[in-house]
Amino acid sequence: MATGTEPPATEPHPRSGGVRTGTRAAIAAPHLRTDRWWLAPAATAAGLLAFVVYSTWRAFADADYYAAPYVSPFYSPCLAENCEPMKAGPNWELFGSWWGVSPAIIILIFPLGFRLTCYYYRKAYYRGFWASPPACAVAEPHARYTGETRFPLILQNVHRYFFYAAILVAGILTYDTVLAFRDEHYAWGHMGLGTLVFLVNIALIWAYTISCHSCRHIVGGKLKHFSRHPVRYRMWQWVGRLNARHMQLAWASLLSVALADFYVYLVASGVFDDPRFF
Repeated sequence: MATGTEPPATEPHPRSGGVRTGTRAAIAAPHLRTDRWWLAPAATAAGLLAFVVYSTWRAFADADYYAAPYVSPFYSPCLAENCEPMKAGPNWELFGSWWGVSPAIIILIFPLGFRLTCYYYRKAYYRGFWASPPACAVAEPHARYTGETRFPLILQNVHRYFFYAAILVAGILTYDTVLAFRDEHYAWGHMGLGTLVFLVNIALIWAYTISCHSCRHIVGGKLKHFSRHPVRYRMWQWVGRLNARHMQLAWASLLSVALADFYVYLVASGVFDDPRFF
């Protein structure tokens, strides 16, 4: 019995390839959404592109990233010999004088790799840049869909390993935040506006990192009986609540790390002096 969805035998399907094959319902329009569905992927693309442009500029600038006691999160830890000396700071000169470009290029590999392979960011840039798919109920324009089974998207599977690197980076940024309780002469017991900026940033960085799906799996994965592991079960519940806010934490931490870097840039370039609370 005909259902009214089969295309007539004499009428070719409006578009072929991918999801628009002959087995698709006989709907000429690519989708039936009448709302402004394109606003969300467009805003996502604009936000990510703005951060990429800003972080690229700051990473290659190789200047104005340290104003005692603050160091830009883009440049910490400093792994090259050409870094500015930071008293008691994370100066690890693993790369000698032969390293001629900005030292930020070395360290940004790890937080960038963590975010690029993050489950939320995959959704964000898949929709915003690759239109795969651009929105719910809107078919993607690609002729074939292979998911993350082929190069280069199969490299998304290294996310769990970037998570371990992200934990290390978050620990180093925590150390930088502790050092921010000094003044410009490295005396302890002081707090400036930059200290507050660093505190907010590190709180969001940790919240985003811990809310990661990989962290949730590490905490509660492979357990058959939660009742036999009450501590891990409690931790799994706590991480799960954070995980429900993973998208918001991803954007908030992305904004906070850029603002922390920009604040250091303003102080280091002499735009204004860091206001002191005590």
